[in-house]
Amino acid sequence: MVKKEFNFKGKSLEELQSMSTDELAAILTSKARRKIKRGFTDAEKAFLKSIRNSKKTVETHCRSMIILPEMVNKQIKIHSGKVFEEVLIQPEMIGHYLGEFAMTRKKVSHSAPGIGATKSSASISVK
Repeated sequence: MVKKEFNFKGKSLEELQSMSTDELAAILTSKARRKIKRGFTDAEKAFLKSIRNSKKTVETHCRSMIILPEMVNKQIKIHSGKVFEEVLIQPEMIGHYLGEFAMTRKKVSHSAPGIGATKSSASISVK
């Protein structure tokens, strides 16, 4: 079985990585294009610099950072509000935001009724 080669709007990963930021912005969504056009914040610029220089995982609070082609195959720890969640950046993630891959809410799992429960909920079997 032949593995399908990655393709983002007709461009291969190598072509995307060789593009300038302005050329990349032209093929991204309007929200991402606007963010790139307005420029990155100081924290996002520092994050990009550390991504380029570091071989290890990089921790960040920049959840609104757009995933760029130069981040592909890098380990990034994204802050979820409580802990840093480790994410390996795949080519399919290009154009998305880092915050999409580190959930800020967890699933609520309720157990048996508590001490102050009403009589009707207390009569339900615990099993």
